[in-house]
Amino acid sequence: MLYGKVQGVDKDVSRLVLGTDYMTTRDLERNFDILDTAFELGCNTLDTAHGYGGGDGERLIGRWMEARGNRDKMVILTKGAHHNADRKRVTPFDITSDLFDSLARLRTDYIDIYVLHRDDPSVPVGPIVEILNEHHAAGRIKAFGGSNWHHTRIQEANEYAEKHGLVPFTASSPNYSLAEQVEDPWGQGCVTLGGPNEVEARKWYEKTQMPIFSYSSLGRGFFSGRISRSNFEETRKLLDRASLTAYCHEQNFERLDRAEILAKEKGLTVPQIAMAFIMNQPLNVFPIVGAVNAKEMEENIVAFKTKLTQEELEWLDLLRDEI
Repeated sequence: MLYGKVQGVDKDVSRLVLGTDYMTTRDLERNFDILDTAFELGCNTLDTAHGYGGGDGERLIGRWMEARGNRDKMVILTKGAHHNADRKRVTPFDITSDLFDSLARLRTDYIDIYVLHRDDPSVPVGPIVEILNEHHAAGRIKAFGGSNWHHTRIQEANEYAEKHGLVPFTASSPNYSLAEQVEDPWGQGCVTLGGPNEVEARKWYEKTQMPIFSYSSLGRGFFSGRISRSNFEETRKLLDRASLTAYCHEQNFERLDRAEILAKEKGLTVPQIAMAFIMNQPLNVFPIVGAVNAKEMEENIVAFKTKLTQEELEWLDLLRDEI
């Protein structure tokens, strides 16, 4: 396993982050087995959220950490302040309410990395930075940032923090993948770093080296290796609505075709090529992957160490016609 650092977190953070959005206590034994396997392979970082499973995702992780007695060894990234059907919720009140819910569910007194699940660009960043600093000063969160926050808003928040002598955002969780996010998967202000339209965002992250906890790193199964152009009509049932909406477009099928070719040449799998694509960028990436068994986790670890040339990276991303 490879590890990195996040400012504010005093533990090494595994580069492979286990996504747990599908986990609940209803399948306790199976999910405990998955968490055990990840931990044994050196994956000490879990991604969850206040809204996953109506809170049951966090409850599962809390029960598992308590049963294993390993809270001090784990890095927990959880998210709060997601919008609901009635209103946008990026407010000091909602941030505080969601945070205390998450602490109770996770059976812990602190969150390693707390990120805001959505942004509301219509509200000023000042009160948001202030409330996050309040919880940081109280020890409830060690580091914080935004998920689906545009890099210009993160920059604005950090300029406010610097001006007022406060702790800045030190983590971000946008989408990033070889798969271009052609449409918003949930229609709720999702932010991506992939594709030809996000060059400036990638330049900002390259310059700042802010840790990127990239969700849907394999296109929510699009680059799982089970999907291909030839079998798509038979296998599309393996993908959820978000993947079908965001990633199942012609430009991504072209990327998938090329990933299949390169995987065959290198003796690797399609998901390994897709993972190596983002890990070979000049960015500080911690991919979130919903691996469900040891084989998938081990393949991801191999991908972290796979080197691709600049020409291969550009070819995979449709920036050149041949290698």
